[in-house]
Amino acid sequence: MSAETTAVTSADGTPLAVQIVGEGHPLVIVGGAFSRGADGAEIAARAADRGFRVATFDRRSRGDSGDTAPYSPDREIDDLIAVIGALGSGSDTSETATVVGHSSGAILALAAAAAGAPISRLVLSEPPFLFENPFAADLPERLQAFVDAGEPGDAVVTFQREGVGLPDEMIEQIRQSPMFEALLPMAQSTVYDATIALTFAVPTPEMLNVGVPAVIVRGEQTFPVLIAAADRLATLMPQHRLVIEPRFLNHRADPEALADLLAALRAE
Repeated sequence: MSAETTAVTSADGTPLAVQIVGEGHPLVIVGGAFSRGADGAEIAARAADRGFRVATFDRRSRGDSGDTAPYSPDREIDDLIAVIGALGSGSDTSETATVVGHSSGAILALAAAAAGAPISRLVLSEPPFLFENPFAADLPERLQAFVDAGEPGDAVVTFQREGVGLPDEMIEQIRQSPMFEALLPMAQSTVYDATIALTFAVPTPEMLNVGVPAVIVRGEQTFPVLIAAADRLATLMPQHRLVIEPRFLNHRADPEALADLLAALRAE
């Protein structure tokens, strides 16, 4: 089953590159830091096999999508609304969608639902809420300074160290690997992910009382900070469900496990 690529225009005129596959219930996948829509292709294919019409997309400033200044998380919420709207033809309904958000994409998805985006169900995969341990408030500004100075590598490394919390040994391994070059074009997105994490370091009351069903999912083996964040979010949202999935490993959402979860939720 091959995906169709289409261009969607967000509310501020930003073009978004969207890939759509399958027929059935509308589903949008929102990736996390340093991800593009193509990184969700395997999840999309497995979900499409289970009766979903799935959209993946390059978030603004990434891949084939554009960007429009000034940045605000509200603009990324508008982006998600635009992508949901693109799923109309070939879906069960063009009005709402299930949204799966991974990492920073999970924070964005929950914020979007709380803001009234047309979302019928949320699956929040390892959302990295900071709670009482936020990183430096000037991190987005410093990252933007690196980008503006033509130093994307410094932005990437600084975000990995301060925003993600990777140890220097792991950062150096990444820097010496072929994957590092692929991260450099997404340096601007580090500013945006850092802004989202700071803006929603603690979920707002509207997010905690979101009016659509939500499932929080994390791996048994993932970064301790993500275990703590997911478990704490679950205690703050007792009306929703926490799923601990053994097939999720090291902050990677296993495609088959996620597709199984989505199919089970739809059957309820």
